[in-house]
Amino acid sequence: MYTIKTIRTGHWLVLAPLLFTVLLLTVASCKKDEDTTEPLQTIDQLISTNSQFTILRAAVARAGLSGTLSGNGPFTVFAPNDAAFAAAGFNAAAINALDPGVVGAILQYHVLAGRTESGAIPTAVNTSVQTSAGSSAFITKTSSGSVSINGARVVQANVPASNGVVHVIDRILIPSLGNIPAMLTTVSTLFPTATFTILNAAVTRAGLGGALTGAGPLTVFAPTDAAFVSAGFPLSTVQGTAPTALANILTYHVVSARGYSPLLTNGQSLTTLQTGTVTMGVSGTGVTVTGRGNGGTASRVILPDVSATNGVVHVVDRVLLP
Repeated sequence: MYTIKTIRTGHWLVLAPLLFTVLLLTVASCKKDEDTTEPLQTIDQLISTNSQFTILRAAVARAGLSGTLSGNGPFTVFAPNDAAFAAAGFNAAAINALDPGVVGAILQYHVLAGRTESGAIPTAVNTSVQTSAGSSAFITKTSSGSVSINGARVVQANVPASNGVVHVIDRILIPSLGNIPAMLTTVSTLFPTATFTILNAAVTRAGLGGALTGAGPLTVFAPTDAAFVSAGFPLSTVQGTAPTALANILTYHVVSARGYSPLLTNGQSLTTLQTGTVTMGVSGTGVTVTGRGNGGTASRVILPDVSATNGVVHVVDRVLLP
């Protein structure tokens, strides 16, 4: 009996290393077979293959930025989806009709150097960040974790890419390339139906040009020419109105703060530079603002959150009356 046990033990000692080796090879082979994770795409590839970015894809091609977004990075891209472009009146044909340099400047304003996921964004209002366009944008993160940039809401955060991260936003960003009067000119260039000839004439006659070019920050509710005409203020009437009367109306459109639309709440009362108050309306269909002299009829914000170096402009379709 003793001899048999010794022989069996000896066989086990010989076979054990061989069995252990076979086991390791089997486990390694299984792990290799199970590792089917596909490599991450570059940001350019994400834009090119994602169905919600067909207009952004056209913009990248028009601006010649495909190579940049395929590079090492890392980059953080706030990517407007098709609905964001459509809300601003842009389709692929409209993008291709723009100067490539203009498209490039707009897209670079959506890009930050480095990889910044939403968890790394501080919970704060209007944190200034430098964009690849060379100008600042302002990021807000609420206590609930929602993030917006220049008022555009992040609707899908932290889409990973091999060379950075993408945050999908619900609105295109217009680069803040100048102060408030300069940005009104930019808006008219990009959106020809929004013109401000009468507003500019009224500001000049009222002697308020310096106030709108100062350091700020300011929030301006800017009526279009159509809004002035509808209120009975064509250009000829404005040119014949006393400067003090114009100043009383115009300062009623200005608030001393940088107020992007996600920071506004329904029923909120804002005190203007004129010292009177306006009432905000916020719903799922948009933002409105009502003056005390407007008889309860609200003015619609038809183009919100145009960022300027000294504030933000909300284009409105009705003159606010004190």
